[in-house]
Amino acid sequence: MQIKAHLINNKKIAEIISDEFIIQSMEDGGDLVGNIYYQDFGLAIIHEKNISPNFFDLKTGIAGEILQKFSNYRIRLAIVGDFSKFESKSMNDFIFESNKTKHINFVESLAEALEKLSK
Repeated sequence: MQIKAHLINNKKIAEIISDEFIIQSMEDGGDLVGNIYYQDFGLAIIHEKNISPNFFDLKTGIAGEILQKFSNYRIRLAIVGDFSKFESKSMNDFIFESNKTKHINFVESLAEALEKLSK
């Protein structure tokens, strides 16, 4: 795992880069939050390809637990990916509601993630 720093509008944004899953469990999410927080980032980007499909099955509770940790540490997060493939109404509602709060954003591109987090 590598953390690439982006500096836009005097805001330091961590982009998590990896060729493998970074989040497979609630513990992985907690470790990631701690890592980002202690490197003094208040904004983070993770790519959907680095998150286990279990995260996107809301019945597992993984998404809720991990995103709550980001909220508790006041780290705004953008998850970049193609979310149109999720047919679950509850997942689509979850994405819609998350995007309304602007604390957790599900976006289609890195450029969109950087734009949302740098405002």
